[in-house]
Amino acid sequence: MPDKERLEEHILSQAAENRLSNELDEVENINVAVQTDLLKIVQGQVDEVSLTGQGLVFQKDIRVQEIKVKTDSVAVNPLSAILGQIELNEPVNAIARIVMTLADINQALSSDLIRNQSQKWDLNVDGEIVSFNLQEIQVSLPGSGTIEFKGKFLLNEMNNNRLIGFTARIKPFTHSQPLLLESFYCTQGDGLSVNLMAAFMQKIKEMLQLPYFEWQDMLLSIKDMKVNQDNIIMLVRAHVKQIPSTDGMLSPQ
Repeated sequence: MPDKERLEEHILSQAAENRLSNELDEVENINVAVQTDLLKIVQGQVDEVSLTGQGLVFQKDIRVQEIKVKTDSVAVNPLSAILGQIELNEPVNAIARIVMTLADINQALSSDLIRNQSQKWDLNVDGEIVSFNLQEIQVSLPGSGTIEFKGKFLLNEMNNNRLIGFTARIKPFTHSQPLLLESFYCTQGDGLSVNLMAAFMQKIKEMLQLPYFEWQDMLLSIKDMKVNQDNIIMLVRAHVKQIPSTDGMLSPQ
C-alpha cells in the first residue's frame, strides 16, 4: 500500500477490485484507485475513481486487452461505497482509453451482444423497404491506419432474398480527420443498385455521425481512434447515469 494512501481509500479500492475480479468472466489484472477520505465517504463524496485493467472479459465474448478509466468527482451512496460497490447518486463523467487486439475485435463482432444490435437494417429505397440481415463479418488491419471489413448479408428486396458478399475499407475518424470510405465492392451475388447503395451508405454515415450511443445506463462517445497493425486504441468519453452491475453486463440483452 503506498505511503500516502489512506486506509479507507485502500479498503474501498481493494473491495471494488475483488468484486470486479469475482464477477468478470476473466481478468488478467485489475487495479482500482479511489481518492477520498472517511468524512467524504460518510457524506457520499468521492474525489476520483480510476481503474486500470488488462485482459478483461465480459458478456462471455467481449475482451479488452487494456483499459484505463478515470472519473471526475462522484456523488455515491455511502453504504454501498463502504461495501465496495460504487452506486451513483448523480451522473458522472468519465474518460476511458481502450485497447482491443484484432482477435478481440473479431471475437466481439461474432458475439450475441454485437449481433443483436447490428444484425438487421431496414432501409427505405424509393418508397420500398429493403432489409439487410448481417450473416457474418470479419475485420483485418492491413496498415496505413485503415480497417477492412469482409462479410456477407442477406438482402430482402421486393420479397426476394439473395446473399451478398462484400469487402469495405475505411479510414476511421480521428481528432483531426473525418471518416473516409476508401472502397466498397461486392464479392458475391448480383451487386447493389445505385439507389440501394446510396441508401446503404447514408445509413452507415448516420450511424457513424451519432454524437453518442447508449448502452445500459451509459452514454458513450468515441472521441479518437488510432489503428495499428495489431490493435485499435480508442479514446471514449462516457456520461454514466448509473454504474451497471456486472450481473447486468453479463446477462444477455
